[in-house]
Amino acid sequence: MLYGHVETMADRVDHLLALRALQDDTGGFLTYIPLAYHPDHNELGEKLGRTGTATTGFDDLKNIAVGRLLLDNIPHVKTHWPMVTPFISQVSLTFGCDDLEGTVVFERVYHEAGAPTPMWLSYDEIVTLIRGAGKEPVERDSLYQTVRTFEGYVPKPQAVPVRPEGPAPQGALFHIEHRARAAAKRKQPATTVVDGAE
Repeated sequence: MLYGHVETMADRVDHLLALRALQDDTGGFLTYIPLAYHPDHNELGEKLGRTGTATTGFDDLKNIAVGRLLLDNIPHVKTHWPMVTPFISQVSLTFGCDDLEGTVVFERVYHEAGAPTPMWLSYDEIVTLIRGAGKEPVERDSLYQTVRTFEGYVPKPQAVPVRPEGPAPQGALFHIEHRARAAAKRKQPATTVVDGAE
């Protein structure tokens, strides 16, 4: 389900209910995949005045969670990290999602529409991302049959990116000191000048 473009929340619910009913009738869906709309570099985004905007992480996670609750007849919910960022995809693994997009190589469609995510993630990065969410990674085929597990697999350490301004500072970067309690100043009696006459 593409979301975050012209639809209302009611449209989203109607779409999910239609998927649920169709799944009840056919049993044909293996996975629900919410896809976040990216409004850059396309006619609809320009027409809506949405260039430079995108869905929020809150909206992305809400779509995963509501989809999982409403579509309990669809066995899997997938997050597509090129659209919502690897971080949101990692968090979505605790919001009802059980499938993280795999090793996409040079994804272009969403990037041409403004996605700021990496073009690809390595096996090591994906395994680390999934384990970082407290889950165990499993490689699967298109029918969700296990191809391999990663028990005992140790990802190669990722090289620390080099910052153009040099290495990052080390150690404490700032120190917080509580200031002494300020003593209240005594109010001076107001002096007034009365003009003239008593």
